[in-house]
Amino acid sequence: MDTDLRIIRMREVMNRTGLQRSTIYKRMDIDPSFPKSIPLSDSKSPGAPIGFLLSEVLAWIEGRIAKRSEH
Repeated sequence: MDTDLRIIRMREVMNRTGLQRSTIYKRMDIDPSFPKSIPLSDSKSPGAPIGFLLSEVLAWIEGRIAKRSEH
């Protein structure tokens, strides 16, 4: 499957970024560079399943690595 279109779930985002669930939600609210979630159902209730594009998560991680050299 093409990485650009692969949807991953929260657990994999947590594993790849090293961030906790609550930190990921905070980043989604305050960091415009952080990947936006994709609703996986039509439910609007809290706890409804979400996913993320793997390509966007990987790009965000690469951006964090690039920032390391700026300091």
